[in-house]
Amino acid sequence: MSQPRTLGELKETNYRPRSIRDELRQNMIQALKAGGSLFPGVVGYDKTVIPQIANAILAKHNFILLGLRGQAKTRLLRSLTRFLDESIPAIDGSLLNEDPLLPTSIGSIRRIEKEGDDLPIRWISREERYQEKLATPDVTMADLIGDIDPVKAATRKLDFSDPEVIHYGVIPRTNRGIFAINEVPDLAARIQVGLLNILEEGDIQIRGFPIRIPLDLLCVFSANPEDYTNRGNMITPLKDRIESQIKTHYPTTLEDSLSITAQEAYVDRGLTPITVPTYFTEIVEEIGFVARTSEFVDQNSGVSARVTISALENLISNAERRAHAHGSDHGSVRMCDVASVFPSITGKIELVYEGELEGTTAVAKHILGKAVKKVFSRYFPNAHRMEADQDRDDTQFQEIIDWFAKGSTLELTDEQRDEEYISALRDIPSLPELATTLKPANDAELASAMEFVLEGLHQYSIIAREDITGGGSAFRDLLGDMMTQFKE
Repeated sequence: MSQPRTLGELKETNYRPRSIRDELRQNMIQALKAGGSLFPGVVGYDKTVIPQIANAILAKHNFILLGLRGQAKTRLLRSLTRFLDESIPAIDGSLLNEDPLLPTSIGSIRRIEKEGDDLPIRWISREERYQEKLATPDVTMADLIGDIDPVKAATRKLDFSDPEVIHYGVIPRTNRGIFAINEVPDLAARIQVGLLNILEEGDIQIRGFPIRIPLDLLCVFSANPEDYTNRGNMITPLKDRIESQIKTHYPTTLEDSLSITAQEAYVDRGLTPITVPTYFTEIVEEIGFVARTSEFVDQNSGVSARVTISALENLISNAERRAHAHGSDHGSVRMCDVASVFPSITGKIELVYEGELEGTTAVAKHILGKAVKKVFSRYFPNAHRMEADQDRDDTQFQEIIDWFAKGSTLELTDEQRDEEYISALRDIPSLPELATTLKPANDAELASAMEFVLEGLHQYSIIAREDITGGGSAFRDLLGDMMTQFKE
């Protein structure tokens, strides 16, 4: 059945007006009864954030999401359109998306009096009913609410006292929809005051016009917790009018973090598949966890999930670049490729004073080293014995340690061909057998696992490693390396 196109046709249907909050509430109830995910693609919030959002919608609340950057706040707000009807009728030509059975503006009331049941209507999709604004200090009342338009008054020969001379801002144009403001504390205080009546009374008043236009809106916001305190830029009366305050968070488990990165990262490289062993994806995720507890990183700024997403993409890209350069139709990530993630770390973390003294590259290396160490201890649980100097002469790594102790060195670069790379690593006794515990599927993965073992031993201060200019590592005996440095 086709949708009604005139007011008369709409009256013949069972259509009944309802507010945006009633609409969201009823659709939320249906979604809860149907089961399944309320916000597909949002990972790690099923027991924390999402139930609170559902509660706010059921309570017909305006709400705010408080969280650091990269915590899916904007995605959650944009996903609210899932709980809107597929389409709703509105008066055709109305800038306020007015309900044909409940007109609110003087212009629409005049049109209904003149055109009656022949008044044309249009249908608005759920996507059209969501608007958002990034709060910046230069946002004006005219941007959000509106102002008198002298050009309209002149061209239509209207008096300035006529409400039809008003140019509506983005909030009135979102009538019967969801309006989101990101980083709301960044709005100037006088603009925040202008939002008070919208939240409390649901109407607007422009330039002192005696007529008020009631709005049917759900207002949602996002903010950084640091800016939302009494020391921040948020005025208390506006905070008081936002009924629900919901705090977001970073992934709390490795599994959730892995799922988010796998979902968002550009991993599938088409005709040149790149193999990424599981421990590499775990190292990438541990970068985020380590950075969020690092004494060098400003925790009030946060460490976005975009750090790990970008890091994995750069890691894969380095292996892909090598594969293309060697004319190979496939590639595998190596431990020496991990240095390629530094641009993803240094450009996305804010350092405290101590971190600034160390330098961004040094902090990135420190974070990466701790991430490798955590993952290595997960696959080789007895590694901590070496760090404590307990039974160091009786470990599964002893033959490897002895090989380096005899003065042997190993240089690996990210430009080596697979054959050369694999051959160099196989020379180290017991290393191939030890690496098989990581279940490599082929020789390339076996070689990556062998280098991972060497890197883990370095992080536990068992063997020395030096970065090679241009990309790569040189492994040698730790004591011999210390003596060489002492002599120098």
